[in-house]
Amino acid sequence: MTEIWLPLAYLASASCFIVGLKLLSSPRTAARGNLLSSIGMLTAIGVTLLHRDVVRFEGIVAGVVLGGAIGALVAQRVAMTAMPQMVAAFNGFGGAASALVAGAEIVRFSLEGATPDLAVSIPIVLGTVIGAVTLTGSFVAFAKLQELVSSAPAVFPLQQPVNIVLACALVALSVGVVMDPGDLRLFWAMMALACVLGVMLVIPIGGADMPVVISLLNSYSGLAACATGFVISNQGLIISGSLVGASGLILTRIMCRAMNRSLANVLFGAFGAAGGQAAAGIAAVAGGSVKSGSAADAAIILDAARSVVIVPGYGLAVAQAQHAVRELGDALLERGVEVRYGIHPVAGRMPGHMNVLLAEADVPYELLVEMEEINPSLPRTDVALVIGANDVTNPGARDDPTSAIYGMPILEVDRCKTVMVCKRSMNPGFAGVDNPLYTMDQTMMLFGDAKRMVEAVLTDLREI
Repeated sequence: MTEIWLPLAYLASASCFIVGLKLLSSPRTAARGNLLSSIGMLTAIGVTLLHRDVVRFEGIVAGVVLGGAIGALVAQRVAMTAMPQMVAAFNGFGGAASALVAGAEIVRFSLEGATPDLAVSIPIVLGTVIGAVTLTGSFVAFAKLQELVSSAPAVFPLQQPVNIVLACALVALSVGVVMDPGDLRLFWAMMALACVLGVMLVIPIGGADMPVVISLLNSYSGLAACATGFVISNQGLIISGSLVGASGLILTRIMCRAMNRSLANVLFGAFGAAGGQAAAGIAAVAGGSVKSGSAADAAIILDAARSVVIVPGYGLAVAQAQHAVRELGDALLERGVEVRYGIHPVAGRMPGHMNVLLAEADVPYELLVEMEEINPSLPRTDVALVIGANDVTNPGARDDPTSAIYGMPILEVDRCKTVMVCKRSMNPGFAGVDNPLYTMDQTMMLFGDAKRMVEAVLTDLREI
């Protein structure tokens, strides 16, 4: 009987995953998609626990209770600004789980004196290698996002040749494990080298590329899970891992296109290693000096505007200013001002970061406009209010071939009639590149905490 209903249950859970992913493509249906996907995962876990090969539940129950408690605590306490770090950590733990399950299988074979066939030993190697690379790579990304280490690319002489040598050695060890699965020394050496390679692959990637890295590591975690599914003959794990792997690769491609860069350039280009000086040169010749204004000045400009584009960035997330921004947008709408929110695909620290923040503040989805759609209308826009979105509004990416971010599509707010930029200081963004927008004639800087500044602007606007 188990042979009949178990595959059917996995098929039902896979259907929930697929439909849930489809619903996640729109903020209007995302909540339902998330719920449906959760139901699918609960179904897959439930039927797996009822499998006849599970003989003791004590360890499983303990793991569920402990993991659930930790997850609930972290979910309640994590700030929206730390959501990218949380995603990176989830990717790492997913990779670790896959590597450990695959490793446990090869240890079991060794203890039993059995030799797995190629259909099992190859997935064991793939699950272990991809999982270990995902584990260490994800936690390097976590450390960069959390600023436990510098977000700048870490480069050294002959770095790429060293990585090539490590990769070749890892391939040789992997082949050795496939040919002789009983030699656990080869297996542990392979896992250790995969962990080292995970670190080496991520340390030369700059902080501005973290959205791409997170997407790619998410794909890796799915591929590792898929390989592990073949190891333990679990259809649910194979299907869910395949979906995660494929969707992560698709999202990675979308992120690369949004930055007008290839994946190879992201992984091996050491983006941001020496980008600040070129852009600083542009800032010096862009014309004019930095002009700062007050909340009252900003309120007067907004009161006279007929069209306003609000551009959110990581500074909005840090200050938790999304609710204040939504209130300001509502106040402008009440005055008959056309208000839109310009969304860059890689604004923030992970894909969709700004969409999540604005959705949390109940900003109407129809007011969120993607970069390609909003750019043609910016020359006719009265005011652009930029809140911390440094790199994605940098005109050097469009105009200066020497800039480290040259070629990356941007929100062209410099074409608006007036630009107001809310920042704590003149420090460059996560890419380490100065922004010539800040010295342009039509730009006024609003220095200070984004939430306090927006609230002050709103107060002064209501008094006009």
